[in-house]
Amino acid sequence: MLRFCFSIAKPRMQLKKNLIQISSSAADRIQYLMNQQNDPSIVKAIKIGVRKRGCNGLSYTMNYCSEPEKFDEVVEDKGVKVVIDSKAVMVLVGTEMDYVEDDIKAEFVFKNPNQKGSCGCGESFHI
Repeated sequence: MLRFCFSIAKPRMQLKKNLIQISSSAADRIQYLMNQQNDPSIVKAIKIGVRKRGCNGLSYTMNYCSEPEKFDEVVEDKGVKVVIDSKAVMVLVGTEMDYVEDDIKAEFVFKNPNQKGSCGCGESFHI
C-alpha cells in the first residue's frame, strides 16, 4: 500500500516595500500641488519617469496623471498617490523622493541608490 504525505504550508505574509520612498515634505508638496488643480477629479496622481536628456544621459520627469497606464506601478504613501512610469521602474527602485527648500531654490530631490554619477548642475544622471 502506497501512502503519500502532503505538507500544506501556510502562505507567509510578506510586507511589500514601496518601489520608492516619499518623505513627509515631498508628500506635503505633492498634496499642495494636487489641491492647486482646477479640476481635482481629473488629476489623481503625480507620474514620475525618466527620459534621455542632459549631459549625463537621464533626467527625472514629473507630470500630472489621471490614470496609470497598463504596466505602471502605483505607490500610495503618506496620503499621496505617485505613479511610476513602467519604463522607469528599474531605474527608480529604492529611490527616496524628498522636497527641499532653501534661500535660492525649492525642488524635488531624488536620492537614487542606482545612480553612478551626475552632471555638475545636477539636472541629469547616469546608472
